[in-house]
Amino acid sequence: MSRPSTAAGVPDELHRRLGVSDAVVIGLGSMIGAGIFAALAPAAQAAGSGLLIGLALAAVVAYCNATSSARLAARYPASGGTYVYGRERLGDFWGYLAGWGFVVGKTASCATMALTVGSYVWPGQAHAVAVAAVVALTVVNYAGVHKSALVTRVIVAVVLAVLAAVVVAALTSSASEAARLAVGDDASFGGVLQAAGLLFFAFAGFARIATLGEEVRDPARTIPRAIPIALGITLVVYAVVAVAVLTVLGPKELAEAAAPLSDAARAAGADWLVPVVRVGAAVAALGSLLALVLGVSRTTLAMARDRHLPHALAAVHPKFKVPHRAELAVGAVVAVVAATADVRGAIGFSSFGVLVYYAIANASAWTLTPGEGRPARVIPAVGLAGCIVLAFALPVSSVIWGAAVLAAGAAAYGVRRTVAARRS
Repeated sequence: MSRPSTAAGVPDELHRRLGVSDAVVIGLGSMIGAGIFAALAPAAQAAGSGLLIGLALAAVVAYCNATSSARLAARYPASGGTYVYGRERLGDFWGYLAGWGFVVGKTASCATMALTVGSYVWPGQAHAVAVAAVVALTVVNYAGVHKSALVTRVIVAVVLAVLAAVVVAALTSSASEAARLAVGDDASFGGVLQAAGLLFFAFAGFARIATLGEEVRDPARTIPRAIPIALGITLVVYAVVAVAVLTVLGPKELAEAAAPLSDAARAAGADWLVPVVRVGAAVAALGSLLALVLGVSRTTLAMARDRHLPHALAAVHPKFKVPHRAELAVGAVVAVVAATADVRGAIGFSSFGVLVYYAIANASAWTLTPGEGRPARVIPAVGLAGCIVLAFALPVSSVIWGAAVLAAGAAAYGVRRTVAARRS
């Protein structure tokens, strides 16, 4: 039986104000973000000419995860996403582990997005700009999720326009050669898997829709519609951009590119487009950061309600109806990390945590009955297996650090349960 996060009418109940279009836009803002401007190069370095295969594999795993998450979110329309699903279907520990992996991994992702903004806007003061971006977007989130959805809508429109310009310039250029799309001997099975794991990082934003389940109108209808729509649009955009960039750069040049889309614009003879791409990358990173802070704060809220995190973070603002203390806490932690650390290596670390998070989501979906909206069994099975394989195909350092942080969280859970048992 599902246990509600809050009782109806109490002060810490969130307000349902997001429709299908708002939820889709928030998902797009999370997925069509800085990843498309940065993830293609390391993925090409891993997969070589097998980049598009890696992209397709990441999309298959993401589809399974999205389907499982959508069915679970419709069943449990509360803030927290897989933290709630794992708790309800598998037990408290698995829900906690999912929430811990999500909060820690996505906090690192938030800092990465903030530093991406800084590196494009003012490279010499990247850390200062990153902190300013975190503060500004925390204020936007504090004012209410509906305002966040409106800001995200503008950001998504700008980023799509920039990506469309790059695609047109590349595909209509005399430098474009379809032969560069061919898969050669440089593509290896392990490299394709690693590329898929890295590219999955860019697809994982559909979780923002599920973690906002308590703020969505008619969640049983809205969430299962919004998640596949957002994922489908993102896959088309990523595939078209990847093809366009490969035709002008080829896999080898793409792997060596520091700014893949800017380099593609130059190779296509559209130098005027380079500063536009820089602005687009900064805007995209802001969009991702906005949606990431939304998702992390809602999972923090859910874990605080169950006292896995300080209970004071469970408060909801009486006027704005947002988890204001959780948002301020997340914003403060991200600002500190962005000000003091180089988190470029956090993509692999974050990917490991997120893949574990979705592995638990798929395991939870497997336990649904047909009457509860269970998807075809092959979907959570493929999703679970895919998450595990891609997680351990990531760079060794990412696997080691990710596993260590998850183990630390599990140990903290064990200590807390032991202390609680002794007190009782």
